[in-house]
Amino acid sequence: MLVLVAPGQGAQTPGFLTPWLELPGAADRVAGWSDAIGLDLAHYGTKADADEIRDTAVAQPLLVAAGLLSATALDASPAVVAGHSVGEITAAALAGVIGHEAALRFVRTRGLGMAEAAAVTETGMAALLGGDPEVTVPHLEKLGLTPANVNGGGQIVAAGTAAQIAALTEDMPEGVRRVVPLKVAGAFHTHHMAPAVEKLRAAATELTVTDPKVTYVSNADGKTVSDGSEVISRLVGQVANPVRWDLCMETFKELGVTALIEAAPGGTLVGLAKRALPGVRTLALKTPDDLDAARALISEHAGA
Repeated sequence: MLVLVAPGQGAQTPGFLTPWLELPGAADRVAGWSDAIGLDLAHYGTKADADEIRDTAVAQPLLVAAGLLSATALDASPAVVAGHSVGEITAAALAGVIGHEAALRFVRTRGLGMAEAAAVTETGMAALLGGDPEVTVPHLEKLGLTPANVNGGGQIVAAGTAAQIAALTEDMPEGVRRVVPLKVAGAFHTHHMAPAVEKLRAAATELTVTDPKVTYVSNADGKTVSDGSEVISRLVGQVANPVRWDLCMETFKELGVTALIEAAPGGTLVGLAKRALPGVRTLALKTPDDLDAARALISEHAGA
């Protein structure tokens, strides 16, 4: 059983879209999306530097565009889809809940709304490597931080003000080996993002929504969601609520997933899966050169 997953913000790197635009029809698709959302995706995905694509309003549409391009090029039929943070919009489009252009319009609203919310207070996020969640979470709460991403595999991402993140680096929870600041511009999935929720709720009323055509796993709680309207409701609320990727991976186990492919720019979720899902074959779509190996993996599991 194949699950196709899509990464969240922080996965982007300068020039990562370049090889995907060389695929037949890809440049035209991206040009159309760019016109629809008023953002030159090709420019930012090929020529912009790390600081430019760190901008939330830019990074999020880029990630969804790359995810949709790579998944379309793979032309797979996964049994299960899921996404981490903004990757859930990619997953919703891949499940047929919303159209691809609608997904880009929606994520553009999300990125702008979250960037605006992040500008109110200097905030950020940092990954904690190692440690026991039962020890780490209370320690974060003591410092005023939110466990914004509980990723499994021994990783929790904390979010809060810049001062709170700085305090964390000086006062790490017992068992945590390292605190790594993330390439994001705000405390996502916390109360700091509440203003963005209202903007997304308004944008959601303009979407044409259908029920998922494959099993859709929500990162709010790892549960499967079969109602399209519920998928959208969760997409709206998740910007101000924690991501429970650990619970998504538990659901993959329960569903009997045997292979996991991560859409571009892949790598982050494959790394987590290697630690949390022993025995599950994994592959990250980093460039189109990975497509043949991904197709071979799919064929192998379909035959089995």
